[in-house]
Amino acid sequence: MAPPILKLDDIFLSFGGAPLLAGAGLQIEPGDKICLVGRNGSGKSTLLKIAAGLVEAQSGELFRHPSSTVRYLEQAPDFAGFNTVQAYAEAGLGPGDDPYRVTYLLSHLGLSGDEDPKMLSGGESRRAALARVMAPEPDILLLDEPTNHLDLPTIEWLEGELQKTRSALVLISHDRRFLEKVSTATVWLDRGTSRRLERGFAHFEAWRDQVLEAEELEQHKLGKSIEREEHWLRYGVTARRKRNMRRLGELQTMRSNYRGHKGPQGTVQATVSDAQESGKLVIEADKITKSFGERAIVTPFSIRVHRGDCIGLVGPNGAGKTTLLKMLTGQLSPDSGIVKLGTNLEIATLDQKREDLDPEDTLANYLTDGRGENLLVNGEQRHVTGYMKEFLFQPEQARTPIRNLSGGERARLMLARILSRPTNLLILDEPTNDLDIETLDLLQEIVAGFPGTVILVSHDRDFLDRTVTSTIAPAVPDAPDGRWIEYAGGYSDMLVQRKGALEERKRAEKAAEKPKTQQATASSSSKVKLSFKQKFALENLPKEMAKAEAEIAKREQVMADPNLFTRDPAAFNRLAGEMEKLRGSLTDMEEEWLALEMLREDLEG
Repeated sequence: MAPPILKLDDIFLSFGGAPLLAGAGLQIEPGDKICLVGRNGSGKSTLLKIAAGLVEAQSGELFRHPSSTVRYLEQAPDFAGFNTVQAYAEAGLGPGDDPYRVTYLLSHLGLSGDEDPKMLSGGESRRAALARVMAPEPDILLLDEPTNHLDLPTIEWLEGELQKTRSALVLISHDRRFLEKVSTATVWLDRGTSRRLERGFAHFEAWRDQVLEAEELEQHKLGKSIEREEHWLRYGVTARRKRNMRRLGELQTMRSNYRGHKGPQGTVQATVSDAQESGKLVIEADKITKSFGERAIVTPFSIRVHRGDCIGLVGPNGAGKTTLLKMLTGQLSPDSGIVKLGTNLEIATLDQKREDLDPEDTLANYLTDGRGENLLVNGEQRHVTGYMKEFLFQPEQARTPIRNLSGGERARLMLARILSRPTNLLILDEPTNDLDIETLDLLQEIVAGFPGTVILVSHDRDFLDRTVTSTIAPAVPDAPDGRWIEYAGGYSDMLVQRKGALEERKRAEKAAEKPKTQQATASSSSKVKLSFKQKFALENLPKEMAKAEAEIAKREQVMADPNLFTRDPAAFNRLAGEMEKLRGSLTDMEEEWLALEMLREDLEG
């Protein structure tokens, strides 16, 4: 094992009250690709800043190899003294670093380098900072939410860059798919301390559940031990009690440990308030268009949205997702065409810019609309502090100004307000920004089980795959020209359908290039039917998929044993590895079957 190039050990930090970090650690070796995970407010960003040397711990050890270079992705870059983005990014280079790296990175991040830093949006500032820290290819790269404000093509490009970089990485991100593809180790920051798993994020949640179940079991055992010792203390012989002061001391220690145990932070518990059912047809758009100057944002586009649909909008930044969303919901009139909204609609909106939040307002006032201490949730009067607890806010935060909240807490607050109001049409614009994994799970469950209709814009591929029933995307993903297509299923389904359509188009173009006689011969012989190999695969793939699902279910049943990880970690890791391969194989078979089924339908239709 290579010696660490950076090591934090037994880090303690408190801002008054309960410690934020109490015994946390982080060890980085050459080539590491670590994802740092934990609840909002658990201290992830603070630990990263300590590693970068920007924050000083109150106690603990910090070792950094003298020759190692470290770059930290700033949340709020300082552009003072720089006239262009290019100059700002190049200032991060060290002696001997290649200046072309800056141009290459800015280009892929959607910046020319000539922009005035004072005129950048928040997203553009973030991209410029990303180019600055990546350009020198440092020994250690510390990235806090690097995918924020990036569109899907750029996120996928960034994944490839980070997979092949020589830098050791520590990543904080809410994007599950991104973490799964980039990370090879996981550090879990929980209740001030850290645990490490030598596997990527794909294995984290199963491991975390095992650890928490084992911890709960240990607490249960400790409680039983205390009961036995207390029984001895009450009913044992007095002389024995006097002689065995050591045993009495151990009992006091057990009691202290039991009382002082701090369990994991609770999960958000919430449901959407019931609303009157909307009409069956929620939105009907017929040949709507929109242009800004000479640029077409939406060319004739039609769609019918029915009650119960969950529709996702994806595409590069600037493609027009928000414009299309506003047209479909009646907030923006089309240049031509008609949009009809259904009956009995009660709309709730979560805006990605959090513009609905007044930074000077308090949490309680925002949730109650200034109507005192109570709010109406599902027809029931609730005290605001009790309702706040369901979203992991403490009662003492009721009078806290919103400006003091973190990004994740602001997102949770807006979610709390939306869910308290009756709604049957949810409009979510980048709802996953700044949410921790557990709150993302809750939002996913709410969206998937919502009885009304949902339209959402998101760059989170995993969230889209788990929730939406159809996906609207630009017809030309790399150069949007205003044409939009609706695909059945989530983001991965859309990619498969696009791939199938592209292959069909290539085949058609190839056939068109042949002499007419050859084309006639080809059409008469292939008009027709699938090849024997394709037909065999189409018939047998469902059986193979069923077998793979059964094998996955068997391993899941074994891994459900809460004691397996502590009893036999090697068996747990072996099963987890087998499940990963089986799931990958299952995904490949599903994609192949879907492409063949689409081809069969085209040939028959």
